[in-house]
Amino acid sequence: MASVHNIRVFVGPDPKVGGNPAPVWLDADDLSSAQMQEYTRRSGHESAFVLKPATPAHALRMRYFVPNHEMEMCGHATVGALWLLHQRDEWNGAPVAIETLSGTVTGRRVDGTVQISQPRAVVQEVTQQALVEEIAQCLGIDASQIAGPVLNAATSRVKTLVRLADTAQLHGLRVDFSRVESLCERLGSTGLYPYAMSQDAAGTVSARQFPKSSGYPEDAATGIAAAALAWGLRHLGLVGRGALSVTVRQGEAMGSPSAIHVGLPPEAMAQEGCWVGGDAAAEDLR
Repeated sequence: MASVHNIRVFVGPDPKVGGNPAPVWLDADDLSSAQMQEYTRRSGHESAFVLKPATPAHALRMRYFVPNHEMEMCGHATVGALWLLHQRDEWNGAPVAIETLSGTVTGRRVDGTVQISQPRAVVQEVTQQALVEEIAQCLGIDASQIAGPVLNAATSRVKTLVRLADTAQLHGLRVDFSRVESLCERLGSTGLYPYAMSQDAAGTVSARQFPKSSGYPEDAATGIAAAALAWGLRHLGLVGRGALSVTVRQGEAMGSPSAIHVGLPPEAMAQEGCWVGGDAAAEDLR
């Protein structure tokens, strides 16, 4: 029988603070798609449903919903589901193949942290100045405040990466949420992801995610967007080309600080993907 567990994913150093809520439904095989959608709508959060795999090549199958529709993949909900399975002694932390609508995702536990695989990103510059101007208007800033090229980057879904000068500007954005969905349609993107590099911590960046049409205006932590951003930073030369970890801080402007860790391969390993991970906690720890 299906059961729901409320997990907060990508929590910061204090597990009682921050993270992105993720209802995780275990043993969800008897739930219909309509029920999954309705339960997600009621929760108001992106949710993961854990099912038996459809093929012998996978140990698990997961489906993901936001309040408005089903998603192919959700990074934070996958991390949350694996964290929960480990807490319940239903997964030992060894590499596990997960069937998703976006393809196979591998999960693993390293040094006490759950990590999931993502492929190498496709990164393209947004060259139409009219779109850049519209992004600025949507974010409530002048186009001259956008630092460097705007990028569309994707591991599982396209995110539009917009660099700002500092975190004060990032957290002070006044977004016109009524324009986000139509703008993302024109960009071929599923969310705007403005960011600012940390001035005091190497390999650290702060970001905010404004999704295209999820049913809520902002995400506290977005693993798929963080993965895309890490590759975008390498594309722009803002992080090194050796193997390294990028920490993405998100949710700070929402009062729910989160920390997402992305492990990039050396640039020489051209076909290698990345690993997205972080800590989680049960909702009742608040």
